[in-house]
Amino acid sequence: MASIFVCSCPAAGHVIPMLAVTAGLISRGHTVRFLTGEAYADRVRATGATYLPLPPEADFDEMDPNAAFPEREGLKGIDGIRFDLRNIFLRPAKLQYDAVQRAIAEAPVDVVISEPLFIGVSLLLNTPREKRPAVVVCGIVPLSLASRDTAPFGLGIPPMRGPVGRLRNRAMGVMAEKVLFGPVQKYADEVALGVTGSSFPGFFMDWPRRADVMVQFSVSEFEYPRSDLPDNVHFVGPVSQGGGRNAVDVDLPDWWGDLDSGRPVVHVTQGTVANRDYDDLIRPTIDGLANDDVLVVVTTGGRPTDTLPGPFPPNVRVSSYLPYDQLLPKTSVFVTNGGYGGVQFALRHGIPLVVAGQTEEKVEVSARVAWSGVGINLRTNRAKPDDVAKAVRKILTDPSYRRHAQRIGKAIQESRGVDALVDLVEGLMAGSR
Repeated sequence: MASIFVCSCPAAGHVIPMLAVTAGLISRGHTVRFLTGEAYADRVRATGATYLPLPPEADFDEMDPNAAFPEREGLKGIDGIRFDLRNIFLRPAKLQYDAVQRAIAEAPVDVVISEPLFIGVSLLLNTPREKRPAVVVCGIVPLSLASRDTAPFGLGIPPMRGPVGRLRNRAMGVMAEKVLFGPVQKYADEVALGVTGSSFPGFFMDWPRRADVMVQFSVSEFEYPRSDLPDNVHFVGPVSQGGGRNAVDVDLPDWWGDLDSGRPVVHVTQGTVANRDYDDLIRPTIDGLANDDVLVVVTTGGRPTDTLPGPFPPNVRVSSYLPYDQLLPKTSVFVTNGGYGGVQFALRHGIPLVVAGQTEEKVEVSARVAWSGVGINLRTNRAKPDDVAKAVRKILTDPSYRRHAQRIGKAIQESRGVDALVDLVEGLMAGSR
């Protein structure tokens, strides 16, 4: 059995998928140590892994990043992205790298597994393969690798075919790497040079293409086609597939029977992190569909239901949390701010979507929802009630959205997710013997 070292930035959207990876590895008999923030120590230990803390200077509270980085307050758009890349993800890279090297020195490590924004692991790749463990990168957001067939990642721009499209992509790529993120690239090279003696051999955000294996937690049907896709990239299906995933046992609300009334069920959520301001999406959905003959089912992402102020129209039902394996088969439309995992879980059940998310990876998830035909992208972080209502009505009356969602859902159901990742890790181990 292998000795595996897992790394993640201390943020729920990064840690939670890597916990599923960890559980899958342990279920197959492998030993895992997991390096991340103190807030996730208990959850790491619950998988059976050994928890290792990040240095305090590399840890932060994702629920209040402005407290850790006061100068971040008020930054939006490209300015905000540049700040986050430099200060939240690149600045801790040396501390992360040092922590990884200490762990390798303390006990044998066969494979290091990381998510793409744990930049400390990217610095390992400046070392020749024979002098380091194998490195596996987990694609927990839409595929970010640069391609002649796609616009730069983070802009939410869908592909354009033909020579004109490639010319556009090349020009936008140069603009993104040399102008928009040029100062960040310069800083990234300084960090890498100071730690390893070598700068990044290309755009720093493109580092996963140098890993021994990149596992993309999606199916190819939900990703832009790339004629230049690196051979090390493997689509394995969402992280929720495989790995001994079990349904969560929770008490159903007393109104659960209303879901079988015959009215279309519209489920709306803002996830578990970006759910502090319900006026972004939940309230607009409630208000926009107040007079429609649908049942609006709201989950508050684990927050108490009384944090969502009423009164509510008669067609609204609210819960802190609901088991998706039981809710989604009864759902007609899924309204979400575009979290990668939640979107793919809905697609697994063939549910079409309305998405309203333009921050972080959500802008790319939302773009793929529209491109693949599985839903409608509202192209905003703060939806208007009329826009949500129009989108829901269109999906309910146009069967093409559900048809496309079912097509991708079939591919997801046939995928193996975490189990396929473990197979690839074991294949790396066999190849190194």
